[in-house]
Amino acid sequence: MPTSKGSFDPEAFVREAYAIAEGMDLDGWKSCFADGGIFTDQSVGVTYQGADLDYPVRQYGTAFSDMHRELYDVWTVGDDTVIVRLALQGTHTGPLVTPFGTIPATGQKMDAPCADIFELSDGKIRRFDCYPEGSVILTQLGVIRNLEAALEQ
Repeated sequence: MPTSKGSFDPEAFVREAYAIAEGMDLDGWKSCFADGGIFTDQSVGVTYQGADLDYPVRQYGTAFSDMHRELYDVWTVGDDTVIVRLALQGTHTGPLVTPFGTIPATGQKMDAPCADIFELSDGKIRRFDCYPEGSVILTQLGVIRNLEAALEQ
């Protein structure tokens, strides 16, 4: 996002990207990425690119109808890296599709810590590494005690 001086503000750009994701503007979210940009969910080791860049946003928006990203701290490193400490919050009202199977809605609240690292290039996201605390999410949803039984295959 340009500042009043016309220069790029990495923090403002990342904050706007979160707002776009939270608003479930999937095309808008994908447009935040540079050509060849990638989004890696480090909790499951899956990387998304191209038309699939919106997959995690779409899945969490489906599973948590009131999905919110509470940003606690935002640090800009140089001109091209932004690090964010946040929480993923919401009520589990729909199916949560994971690489291991689908977790049906539990009605439980999620308030899970997360850290995100954005590498930017020419005003776009070149690389986005998301580190959601998967074990906290699964515990809060009530499935960690018997994960295999909680998954629909």
